Amino acid sequence: MSEAALIARSLVKRFGAVAALRGVELTVAQGSIHAILGPNGAGKSTLLRILAGLSHPTHGEVEIAVGDGTYDRPNKVRKAMGYVGHATLLYPELSARENLLFAAKLYGVDRADERADELLEEEGLTQAANLRAGAFSRGMAQRLSIARARVHDPKIVLLDEPFTGLDRPSSDRLAARLDGLRSQGCALVLITHDLRVAAQLADCAEVLIRGQFVHREDGPNISVEQLEAAVIEQTTWGTAQ
Repeated sequence: MSEAALIARSLVKRFGAVAALRGVELTVAQGSIHAILGPNGAGKSTLLRILAGLSHPTHGEVEIAVGDGTYDRPNKVRKAMGYVGHATLLYPELSARENLLFAAKLYGVDRADERADELLEEEGLTQAANLRAGAFSRGMAQRLSIARARVHDPKIVLLDEPFTGLDRPSSDRLAARLDGLRSQGCALVLITHDLRVAAQLADCAEVLIRGQFVHREDGPNISVEQLEAAVIEQTTWGTAQ
């Protein structure tokens, strides 16, 4: 079994009297894609923000591999992670290339110009490199956001619904990119509503309902039907109660 790139233990997150996460346990191996599924309000985005160190759990802890079998907390090893959330985190007045160069500077990336050009080409944005990010379509902004998250070549990439707003060619390009990152040893956590995307891409897919994991499918033959049944069963049960 590959070494764990990310470990979450007994995560609880409360917002007043509401528990968004209730004792979540998660281990993501190096060189794997771990998909997290579930309805709106299940706690998926809250979990991802905690994994990224952007939010602190009420209880529990997250550890990120830093090499040689040692681990540290997310907020101390931000350079090890790339994050794509609902917000693109782009500066609308800057061009696509300037956004990447700014992010590269923050992370101390060597040869930032070359890295920015490489990512723009990979995401099909070379022709738009000098256009303001604020003028981009949702799909173009999403692609640029993904490039920004990868600018420092992170070992862990956290993605919250990255296929949203992408047309079919862009979706296929992103799927190939994620597969390539996995092949390079990167660990990816993918939040998606698309069960088929999870089944096709993921090494492991888990269903999160009301802040708890309720079902798990491991590859290579993840069942869309089983994932769908778990979501329906758990959400129906919750409504019936």
